[in-house]
Amino acid sequence: MSDANQRLVQNMQNAVMRRDYYPLRVALNKAKNPQQKSAVLSRIEQAHQYFKKRQQRRPTVALAADLPVSEQADTIRQTIIANQVTIIAGETGSGKTTQIPKICLQAGFGQFGQIACTQPRRIAAKSVAARVSEELSVPLGQAVGYQVRFDERYSDDGYIRFMTDGILLQQTLRDKWLNEYDTIIIDEAHERSLNIDFLLGFIKKLLPKRPDLKVIITSATIDTEKFSAHFDDAPIITVSGRSYPVPT
Repeated sequence: MSDANQRLVQNMQNAVMRRDYYPLRVALNKAKNPQQKSAVLSRIEQAHQYFKKRQQRRPTVALAADLPVSEQADTIRQTIIANQVTIIAGETGSGKTTQIPKICLQAGFGQFGQIACTQPRRIAAKSVAARVSEELSVPLGQAVGYQVRFDERYSDDGYIRFMTDGILLQQTLRDKWLNEYDTIIIDEAHERSLNIDFLLGFIKKLLPKRPDLKVIITSATIDTEKFSAHFDDAPIITVSGRSYPVPT
């Protein structure tokens, strides 16, 4: 094995997509002869080249300056980087639904896997995906997409994918590690549907197995302490809503 290949194998976890890392690691461990090892090394190199191109294609992010969440973007970004789970309480009009995925992308996430953003309703998942793709100046269905029951517009090469909580729950059945994602945002968690509750329980058990995974729980200003306690006293950031003048 060349020195370059040896370094690539040693640093593979930081050099390929998470969805590629685990199958490649298993294949490398199973390779018994030089021909098999050479074939796996070729796959690792291909995955690494794809990863580098993906980094170069990442959309440029500009936050909506007139939204309250954007005013706290630095605090939110630093908290997400420093913690595996972050709770964000935001009132209606705070901009949390559209801007937090972009803050995650800005912070360097969406690189080893996509950023999954759940919504309780299909129409919300589709409309928010359209809005975020417009703000990032990218066609809907490429860098930003959505996946809901009976309808989907997304790319496996994308960075942000909006979906219903039911869709993400279904994905746990075929991928118990959720390796397709490096960040999961559960939006409107205060609605506490059965799907959301199942997801919160599943994610809590997943976290020790996926120390690289970032989780953001967003909610109205109720129940934030309960969410924090569920995730071992995860930090809470509160973002105010946007106020409008009342004519007199």
